Amino acid sequence: MTLLDAFRRYLSSLHLPRGRALVAVSGGPDSVALLDLMYRTLDLHQLDLVVAHFDHGIHPASDRVARGVRALAESYGLVYAEGCGELGSDATETAAREARYAWLESTRLSLSAALILTAHHADDQAETVLMRALAGSGTAGLAGMSPRGATLVRPLLPFRREAVVGYVRSQGLQVWSDPANQNPRHLRSWIRGDVLPMLRGRLPGVDAALIALGRHAARDRSAWNAALDLLPGLDFRLERDGFSVAARTLSGYDSTLGETVLMTAARRVGCRLGPARAARVLRVAARGASGATLPLGEGWAAEIAFGRVVVSRVAPVRAAPWTLAGPQGEGWWGRWRLRWTLEPAPARQERGGLTAWIRPLPLLVRSWAAGERLRPLGGTGRRLIVRCFQDARVPRSRRAGWPVLADADGVVWLPGVCRSDALLPESGMEAVRIDAEYA
Repeated sequence: MTLLDAFRRYLSSLHLPRGRALVAVSGGPDSVALLDLMYRTLDLHQLDLVVAHFDHGIHPASDRVARGVRALAESYGLVYAEGCGELGSDATETAAREARYAWLESTRLSLSAALILTAHHADDQAETVLMRALAGSGTAGLAGMSPRGATLVRPLLPFRREAVVGYVRSQGLQVWSDPANQNPRHLRSWIRGDVLPMLRGRLPGVDAALIALGRHAARDRSAWNAALDLLPGLDFRLERDGFSVAARTLSGYDSTLGETVLMTAARRVGCRLGPARAARVLRVAARGASGATLPLGEGWAAEIAFGRVVVSRVAPVRAAPWTLAGPQGEGWWGRWRLRWTLEPAPARQERGGLTAWIRPLPLLVRSWAAGERLRPLGGTGRRLIVRCFQDARVPRSRRAGWPVLADADGVVWLPGVCRSDALLPESGMEAVRIDAEYA
């Protein structure tokens, strides 16, 4: 069976959703092979592929590499997206990886893509498992890289480096070899170039053994992930940018079970949570003080809210105000996307919905301020914005990055929380329909 045939079979098993997908292409053999394979299987996955290249600003030849990737994208007739960093030659593996993935994620959001595809293969997996074993990782860490997460997919993960490089040669694909991949200053490069060759001299099957260890650990991780939805009373819920569980049930577990449950739930939403921080979350949950928060690092925080432990991303910095005007358009407020168009207004609107119809009028998209009020649709009197958040059970940690739409007289709409009775169009009247979405 050829690599292309095996790739088609494996890709079918991933059940990828239709839509736009970024293919991360560095210009090296692995990512170029992935791009070619994804292009040759368009009939199978029917994804709208975008070639995404991030220039770290590390190697002096990076401009030439970027031009090569751009030309490759053009040869396939695909959209090309490029990002640039200025990390310099002394950048660490960690800094380069964080900059690359931050750019890929922001690009995914801006292009409304569902997925990011990367070219990690089985040899990368073996290196990852060994690195994590040397670092003292637990079972979840030893599982290595997952073939598919919420937005990140690794379609080459079952395939060995030798097969991927052979495919590149057989197709005559032009690639670039990054010198950093052979620089022992970088931990992964040292593992790849020095440690694994030494181990193979004594243990010829070490790569297969490491990959098998990762599979065994992944089974354990998968079992805990399934148990998360079965534990009675835990009431695990996926939330906007995180998850929540019942605080009383969680705090009733012994420390080992509680920490494992929290770490499992965190992995499901992409939050890296270790035993020490999970233990601190348990202690906060046991105290049960509503509003108590605990930073978890890397932009995540835990909070006790309305009887639940909520783990979510910290709200982004508030964006600059901008004016929503014209018959149609689209704009962003942090991670909120607003789209609007003209259409007849319905007879009834939802107070807490993510869609509102408003009489044609420029509106200001801005942050809300303490003490601001609005008159809820169908209600009486003016209500504090903070009370509206409380009524909608929005945890305190999520409120700072929430936009409001306002006119000169005050807040007209708090998307997903409360529609005011201001600027209501009559049924059938041409109005501005605004759809809000948290991406």
